[in-house]
Amino acid sequence: MNKTLKCILLIDDNPDDNFIHERVIKKSNAAENVVAKQTGLEAIEYLKANRENNHLPPDLIFLDINMPGMNGWEFLKEYEKLDEMSKSKAIVVMLTTSENPDDMLKAKVMNWASDFKTKPLTTEMLGEILEKYF
Repeated sequence: MNKTLKCILLIDDNPDDNFIHERVIKKSNAAENVVAKQTGLEAIEYLKANRENNHLPPDLIFLDINMPGMNGWEFLKEYEKLDEMSKSKAIVVMLTTSENPDDMLKAKVMNWASDFKTKPLTTEMLGEILEKYF
């Protein structure tokens, strides 16, 4: 992999998934920084604070669908409301255990997510995403 992003944001309520996905990203040298948040609300707050502190916004967001409190779809609705500086031009990839065709269709129809992948994140999958979007 020859592309290194500034920041990748992981949003998943499962700390084990975040750990595994962060290791894949770091072993691949795909990002200078990996930030993991366990709820959609934490991620929204992080993005808002990021702007206020002049930190670099994420280039890529991996988002789980099924999370307590604020699920992935609800996160995307709130994400769309953020100002352009907070939102950045991040590519959002739904990374989920859901293989429900309705979820895949919703992601395409809503035009909120650039891609839809099934967990776990692999080196090959990460390479394909970087090649396709960056």
